[in-house]
Amino acid sequence: MAAIGFIGHLPSFICHLQPTLSLRCLITAGPTREFFDPVRFISNPSTGKMGFALATAAKEAGWSVDLVAGPVSLSDPAGVMVYPVVTAAEMQRQTDALFGACDVLIMTAAVSDWRPKSTAPQKMKKDGQGLTVELEPVPDIVTALAEERRTDQFLVGFAAETENVEANALDKLERKGLDLIAANSVAGSEGAFGSDHNKLILLGRNGFREVLGPASKAAVARQLIDVIARLVAARAS
Repeated sequence: MAAIGFIGHLPSFICHLQPTLSLRCLITAGPTREFFDPVRFISNPSTGKMGFALATAAKEAGWSVDLVAGPVSLSDPAGVMVYPVVTAAEMQRQTDALFGACDVLIMTAAVSDWRPKSTAPQKMKKDGQGLTVELEPVPDIVTALAEERRTDQFLVGFAAETENVEANALDKLERKGLDLIAANSVAGSEGAFGSDHNKLILLGRNGFREVLGPASKAAVARQLIDVIARLVAARAS
């Protein structure tokens, strides 16, 4: 099922965490596109496969799942509410609208870090000269959500790194106020972008560390959902 456009804030009482109830999960997936004219944009190679696999695994675990997806070429997971977006600003608005009702947030989307400072209203014509595009930082979605979270919400981030994978992921865990981060390498021919397989290093609070894979993204997704369920239950007990 695909839901077009944005929805308003949902009441937080809908799904407060209780160990005996299934969880409500909000997942972001895929890339964003940041346009500098109507037909050209900055983006990245993310295919959304990991996020969609997580949505399927969470649904199979009995969770309610909202999936905010950037531009991808994937079929909607069965039984999952999918909210298609394109830009980082659209993803931020839709994620913010859904966040209050979720128990678990999993940010797998490869959101652009920068966007063009201005967008030309018409296609820019090639004139044989160079082109300079001024960029500005994109507001950080998960950091903003972490600042307004309820104490019972569990936040999971992803860190796609090309070097110093664990050190960079731990820094991101702390800076963004996350409970758990899934780090992976996107360097070289074995990188996760576009692949049907993945290996994740999970890092959390109090020295938590667990490695998932290498295995298919579907298998790794099921393992990650199991880990999250275990950590959420432990914190609630």
